[in-house]
Amino acid sequence: MSSKDWIEKDYYAALGVQKSASSDEIKKAYRKLARESHPDHNPGDPKAEERFKTVSEAYAVLGDEAKRREYDEMRSLFGSGAFRRARGAGQPGGVPFDVSDLFGGGGAGGADTRFGGGGFTDLFSSIFSGGGGAGGPARPRGPARGRDVETEVALDFDDAVRGVTVPLTLRAPGVCDTCHGDGAKPGTRPKACPVCHGAGVTTRNQGSFSFSEPCRTCQGVGTVVEEKCPECQGTGGVTKTRTLNVRFPAGVADGQRIRLAGRGEPGERGGPAGDLFVQVKVRPDELFGRTGDDLTLTVPITFAEAVLGTDLRVPTLDGAVTLRVPPGTPSGRVLRARGKGVVRRDGQAGDLLVTLDVVVPAVVSDEARATLESFAEQTPPAAREHLDARVRRVG
Repeated sequence: MSSKDWIEKDYYAALGVQKSASSDEIKKAYRKLARESHPDHNPGDPKAEERFKTVSEAYAVLGDEAKRREYDEMRSLFGSGAFRRARGAGQPGGVPFDVSDLFGGGGAGGADTRFGGGGFTDLFSSIFSGGGGAGGPARPRGPARGRDVETEVALDFDDAVRGVTVPLTLRAPGVCDTCHGDGAKPGTRPKACPVCHGAGVTTRNQGSFSFSEPCRTCQGVGTVVEEKCPECQGTGGVTKTRTLNVRFPAGVADGQRIRLAGRGEPGERGGPAGDLFVQVKVRPDELFGRTGDDLTLTVPITFAEAVLGTDLRVPTLDGAVTLRVPPGTPSGRVLRARGKGVVRRDGQAGDLLVTLDVVVPAVVSDEARATLESFAEQTPPAAREHLDARVRRVG
């Protein structure tokens, strides 16, 4: 995206959030709008496709903390009118100075001036150092990097704990099979730009300053396509359906984000691809819960088992273990089966935490009632003196 876009486009408005919105609020707004406007849900609707591109472009900036910070700084500086003043103000013959002059965007047909990912900092480096660093020569920008892509995958609980490989089908831009990404018609090749001679940048003088900017003819790539590929129309990419085998490591957690470098959208005309980010959703298990690397399990026991103690056989993910319930165990006590939880990346495993739930029967037989009454007579009452004292005081 161009530097001029960063100044002129309100990405917060595109996502419908305030400038003070948190990262989670921005992500939530993007997902909602992306689902609503995704081309798969709106076949043949060019307006929906344009909305999808707009919100994706906005999230590519606001979803990255570093880019968002530079975007805010740039809009604060340029968007406030700080540079929309007269050159040589107060002097006869002053010429209006517009911020678009810095970006090569003055006039119809002005091409995008690309940051190449550097943003605000690289802009001033380019202006005051001739475009090639501290006093260095101008460098070609090269084809623009492709956008990052984000998707979601739902995993079963067991698969998330043990690890699994899942085939993931995506419908997104990919490298054109006809031109192999360079944008040129088969049998031809891109040629060096006749204006910048392959450098990707041009230099022009503005009074005491020399400004370097990406070449408008080749958009900073350094090459031009004279005969465009009939399949991708010179962009080097087409929308296609592709299947990736994605390996999720053992112990992946709900909400975790997996990054697959270079598996996002391809760059224009052979530029490097963006990344693919896979958001993991783990389906709950009917028995086990999870806290970090520990598995949790609630097991009911009878009143008699709690009083007398018992050996309890409980399931794990890979078998069963026997736990000793000591006599006089209260409801809510947690027993620990070491090493029966989630295996960590270092090979160590968490524990299985078993919470005991003493079940009180709603109905008992006459014989059981008589036995309980006899038990109650022989058992000292629970210590409630501190409660009785408060009752007498407030009563």
